[in-house]
Amino acid sequence: MKLRCERDTLVEALQTAGRAVSGRGGQLPVLSGLYLSLEGDELAVTGSDLELTIARRLTVNGEVDGTAVIPAKLLIDVVRSLEPGAIELDLSELDLTIRGGRSEFTIRTIPTDEFPQLVSAEGPAVALEAASFVAALRQVVPAASSDDSRPILTGVLMKPSEAGLRLTATDSYRLAVADIPGATVLEGDQSVLVPSRALAEVRRVVGDAPEVTLRLGENDASFEIEGLVVTTRLIDGDFPKTDALIPTGPSNELAVNRETVLDAVRRVRLLAQESTPVRLVMNADGLEIVAITQDVGEGHETVDAVYTGDELTVAFNPAFLLDGLDVAPGEDVTLQTIDSLKPAVLRCPGNEHFLYLLMPVRVP
Repeated sequence: MKLRCERDTLVEALQTAGRAVSGRGGQLPVLSGLYLSLEGDELAVTGSDLELTIARRLTVNGEVDGTAVIPAKLLIDVVRSLEPGAIELDLSELDLTIRGGRSEFTIRTIPTDEFPQLVSAEGPAVALEAASFVAALRQVVPAASSDDSRPILTGVLMKPSEAGLRLTATDSYRLAVADIPGATVLEGDQSVLVPSRALAEVRRVVGDAPEVTLRLGENDASFEIEGLVVTTRLIDGDFPKTDALIPTGPSNELAVNRETVLDAVRRVRLLAQESTPVRLVMNADGLEIVAITQDVGEGHETVDAVYTGDELTVAFNPAFLLDGLDVAPGEDVTLQTIDSLKPAVLRCPGNEHFLYLLMPVRVP
């Protein structure tokens, strides 16, 4: 294998594919490497931990076709350290030589036959409008759990809805739901559970691409975006029945400007230390946000808001509250509550495709 390309172009490809190299490969040291394959002027860079695979294709000046597996971190660090401009990669048996400017490095390769055979999902291709898909991912992915001991909750459930495609995630403390109107990926009772880690990578790499091509296989899902493919194993298991968690019937309602309350919670949160919740005091006069940490201090801020219902104080984990406010897709938000212990629902007026449910925290 021998090729020339621009340093910055190669660095971007290596870093993108390298995000799938996470040390989850267990007893397979080869998975700490990136698989490079050159055919003509097309270089494919692939990283995988068997659960998540990211393959990036780019155009280079190819001279000799070939394949190699190179330790990912070392390769990225070396290429990134070179001077900007054209660089050369030259494979000779067990070593890869990298030249750029006046620098030259030689890295010992890993046998390519040890790298597992990776395939993308083989289902029919479905095109999703990228902006809508990314907006839904932004709203839902943060609500998924990061606790690998509860794998079901680390996924995002994708299923049909009346609007098109519904994405749902929960970590048992909050629930986020977003609909993508017009997206007909699944039908009837079909559903798939996609790891949130993979969807976070998809959101990261979409950029200005107009669409994302989704393929669903029996056990895998692939997302194709302009020369890049993110493939992930689907999670096997039953997602919690979340529809019953959403309160129905009469409730108190707070209407407030999203940016105003977001900034106020961020300020008051500075005094919510040691897992202290933030309290929302809601009455006819509006909203007061309060944080009190024993032996540290307290913060108060009043916010103009319209409140209908019984006077109520409800407390939330400030990080979870901020996450919901941050991803809400509108200038204004409403917070619907029943009492200080039942789930609260954050919505955006005029956007029925977004919902964020938040469990209150019990306070004295």
